[in-house]
Amino acid sequence: MARPVKKSKAQGKTKTTPKPKRPLLNERQSSGAPPSRGKLERVRMPATHAKPSRVDGAAPSDDANEGKYVYCIIKSGRPLSFGPLGIGTDPASVQTVLYRDIAAVVSNTPMVAQDPTRDNVLAHQRVNETVMQQHTVIPMSFGTVFKTDDDIMELLRSAYDAFTDVLNKMQDKFEFGLKVLWDRDQIIREIEEEDEDIRRLKGEISSQKGSTYFARMQYGRLIDAALQARSERYVAEIFEALRDVSVASRSNKPIGDRMIMNAAFLVARDTEQAFDARVKAIGSRYDKLTFKYTGPWPPYNFVNIRLKLERAH
Repeated sequence: MARPVKKSKAQGKTKTTPKPKRPLLNERQSSGAPPSRGKLERVRMPATHAKPSRVDGAAPSDDANEGKYVYCIIKSGRPLSFGPLGIGTDPASVQTVLYRDIAAVVSNTPMVAQDPTRDNVLAHQRVNETVMQQHTVIPMSFGTVFKTDDDIMELLRSAYDAFTDVLNKMQDKFEFGLKVLWDRDQIIREIEEEDEDIRRLKGEISSQKGSTYFARMQYGRLIDAALQARSERYVAEIFEALRDVSVASRSNKPIGDRMIMNAAFLVARDTEQAFDARVKAIGSRYDKLTFKYTGPWPPYNFVNIRLKLERAH
């Protein structure tokens, strides 16, 4: 994502708006019973359709309080229009502002801070999803607003080399998200069955003969070490299995006790089907894990550009 600060640089991670885009595979709904097999459940998010504009083709307002909301940056040497897809009660018309052979994808918006409501976030990503069907995109962070077209052209001019470099590197590439979860209690039960020392300590604690403090401490340390080793093994095996069908990968911090893997993969357009098939094959192989698989996205985790132009307030 691009975010305005003082210097120009194009590498590393970008933090972006949360991405509720169509999950292909969603996590199991817990029933309290241990899962008998891995889950690769295909679900869809509720459809979000842009409403028609009240006045089709109406000229942009020259209201002094109106600004330009920027969704993403693309390569284009000619003006483009994407229709009424943008943020607003009546979805705003989305078009481009050009500088040389790159363009910002924008719509008119009031000069106020946009609240990250569900409708606004979905509109922001709806535009990026539409544009990325035909173009490589550099996603801007939610709520990026400039005052005028001239301000946006200055943004494009000041960061032209960085934008062009990243657009070339990201050409025809998408991001996919993969989260892997497990039932921790079920894994602990399996570890107890497989490890003689852990099984013995559990029996000693259960018998309650004398103080069990040291036995409980040792049991906890052994369980933690076994869980860590097993999760690291699973994660390493999954990354290795996806290595030859992805361009790059990034590991993010897992969220909560159930998640053992929170990763993003950069995938070329022509290997998207191979990547999708490989994820499904992995899911069927690991019958004790649950996979949450989403995408394609713009390359949120693989782009970071720091801009020279301060955003309008």
